[in-house]
Amino acid sequence: MALSVVYAVATGHVVGALALTGAGAPADVAALVGRALPLRVSLGGGRIATLPLGVRDLAVAPVDDEPDALTDPLAFGVEVTSDGKPKPALVRLASWTDGIALAKDGLTITVKVAAAGPTPVVALVSDEQDTHVLAGEIPAQQTQVKLPVTLVADSVHGVLVLAAGWAGHLEMEKVT
Repeated sequence: MALSVVYAVATGHVVGALALTGAGAPADVAALVGRALPLRVSLGGGRIATLPLGVRDLAVAPVDDEPDALTDPLAFGVEVTSDGKPKPALVRLASWTDGIALAKDGLTITVKVAAAGPTPVVALVSDEQDTHVLAGEIPAQQTQVKLPVTLVADSVHGVLVLAAGWAGHLEMEKVT
């Protein structure tokens, strides 16, 4: 079996993994996911939020065998070489909890430890029929960023947060 992953180019997060027999995955990510890779999260009461990651923001890479990437892909990342090629070994990303706060005026993301350089962040927030795509960075030597988005108080949303170097989060959040 050969393991291949689909990953977010901006942050390196693995967002999907597949084990194939034979030649392996196609090099063209669109051949695997179409126009977008839909990630889904339950909002309760039988409702599901779909957060689509556009094909232009994704890439595919053959990687070394890592069975946990099949069951928890957001816990892994892809590192690239100086010439932009993905390394074959996946990186287990640092875990974090309680670092996501959704308010009427924005999404606040707080990581546990500040990095020496800026930390790229991509977030998707479901909103009825639309998905808000938010991007920014946690400044060097800081642990927090607030990404602006306008939401209704007490509403429930699906949220995907990808902060480089930290495990991705796909969860339901209520606006406070």
